Amino acid sequence: MKQEIEMEFKNLLTQEEFNRLKHFFFIRDDQFVYQENHYFDTPEFSLKGQGAALRIRVKNDTYTLTLKQTIEQGLLETHEALTKEKAQSILNNPAMMEGEMKSLLKDMGIAAEQLQHFGTLATHRAQVPYEGGMLVLDHSCYLQTEDYELEFEVNDWEQGKNSFEKLLASFRIPYRPSTNKIKRLYAKKYGVEDQS
Repeated sequence: MKQEIEMEFKNLLTQEEFNRLKHFFFIRDDQFVYQENHYFDTPEFSLKGQGAALRIRVKNDTYTLTLKQTIEQGLLETHEALTKEKAQSILNNPAMMEGEMKSLLKDMGIAAEQLQHFGTLATHRAQVPYEGGMLVLDHSCYLQTEDYELEFEVNDWEQGKNSFEKLLASFRIPYRPSTNKIKRLYAKKYGVEDQS
């Protein structure tokens, strides 16, 4: 397992704004990479209640189990690489989760046996370096819904915030707070609002 702190700024986009940014940054259609995020929680949304999220991401034939936990500025991400077979077994039966991730969840008061696979969100993603960070364009599809999003992943919160606000202003893109993908999926599927 490995851990990292993720700091990012996010903004929902219209399709027109998405295309404008794509063309400005010379991003070709073949630069977008397809990925699937499979999300888990308990029926009582115990992870959500603790400001956490759990997913398996499938991307370029790799499978990664990730626990995201809210911290003061950003998210603490814990990653565990999985084989295709192990990922499939967890998707079919989350109780098959084992090892350090299972222990980490147990420390949060959550048993793997309580978890359910709640849904899948697919994203076409492209990224380009920008002002010391990584600019990310996402086109996501889930539950007969499509949305477009701009993310800016940074190492310095204040500098990143300033660069992101300037970028939005220069393209005359209004600030539209964007919740995490799992929150949008849950809101659409279950009417669950205010997810952490």
